[in-house]
Amino acid sequence: MISVEEARARILAAFKPLSAEQASLAHGLGRVLAEDVRARRTQPPSDVSAMDGYAVRSADIAQIPCTLEQIASVAAGSAFEGTLGPGQCARIFTGAPLPKGADTVVIQENTAVIEKNAGAKAGRIAIREGAERGRFVRPAGLDFKTGDLGLSAGRILSARDIGLAAAMNVPWLSVRRRPRIAILPTGDEIVMPGEPIAENQIVSSNGLTLAALVAACGGEALLLGTAPDDTGALRAMAAGARGTDLLVTTGGASVGEHDLVRDALGAEGMVLDFWRVAMRPGKPLIFGQLGGVPVLGLPGNPVSALVCALVFLRPAIEAMLGVRRPDAPPQTAILGAGLNANDQRQDYLRARLSHGSQGRAVATPFAKQDSSMISLMAHADCLIVRSPNAPALDAGERVEILPFSGGIAGI
Repeated sequence: MISVEEARARILAAFKPLSAEQASLAHGLGRVLAEDVRARRTQPPSDVSAMDGYAVRSADIAQIPCTLEQIASVAAGSAFEGTLGPGQCARIFTGAPLPKGADTVVIQENTAVIEKNAGAKAGRIAIREGAERGRFVRPAGLDFKTGDLGLSAGRILSARDIGLAAAMNVPWLSVRRRPRIAILPTGDEIVMPGEPIAENQIVSSNGLTLAALVAACGGEALLLGTAPDDTGALRAMAAGARGTDLLVTTGGASVGEHDLVRDALGAEGMVLDFWRVAMRPGKPLIFGQLGGVPVLGLPGNPVSALVCALVFLRPAIEAMLGVRRPDAPPQTAILGAGLNANDQRQDYLRARLSHGSQGRAVATPFAKQDSSMISLMAHADCLIVRSPNAPALDAGERVEILPFSGGIAGI
């Protein structure tokens, strides 16, 4: 057996970022940038007012109270082409460009109209409270300037990122092509949900679970069906993965008489990189190459398959997408219940997260950790990661966790 770290490194070495394609901004959510995004305009493009009020020359309001002559009214989206002279001001609204000569805005609450001329664009304004030079003015380029780096390549685009790209006047994005992942569950004993089921058969969940995980990670899943425990049928169905970026099988990876994946795909020319990893759940794991397509053979146990997918498949997809994550220490939490010493395999325990004192995250492992219990996986918030031969721990000690992402496309 090899360690989890070595297995992950050998898997990731087989992948590199996929080619780029263009996506409209409206379809950019969740995509991964292949190129940096730079501003195509300056925002704001000129000095603008941050409040409703009056644009003035700071020199004219050095002595308060004072009276100024209003010579214009400027709304957002318009402009005053003239220049404010001494003793003059302009009515101005939020987002409107400052007239030439103005350098300050006095908010309307600190003013009073003494005289209003026809059209309400001219008159005399009393300034009751002053403002320092530049008050309530957003200078040109406060947010960003033309050419500024807004979003870096390798970033997974959020709704906030879409908003920034739109504000920078960028309608199209260069993003990584979505990885195409073929999924092939195996086993005579499994049937799809809703199909007729015999007494000793099992409802298949692996294919749909992995397809959902692939989609949540930014890939496209291709469900090849369910292969029976027959080498010929398995080889024929695996051929459907040609042209994809990765073939993922579930089941048939152990040492039983019905565990046929290695032999069946080996007969087709699969070059085996490794088999078996020192982890629990998920020991029987296969990785190799078949006709230029990487093959990741996951265990058939639903919990084992999903844990292995989180540990190995998700990083592989992110490698193909060129996702760049900042270097950061592992996430940790306070242990909510004591744990016995671990054996020689890296352990992944399903756990619930809660908030303890001082807002600290508390991870409490489920009392039962049987790898057949997929219901516990669905109700878990994270996995507690325990290294090989880790000593016993008491409640209150700190442990490493692998949290599940939330949101509509949560894992």
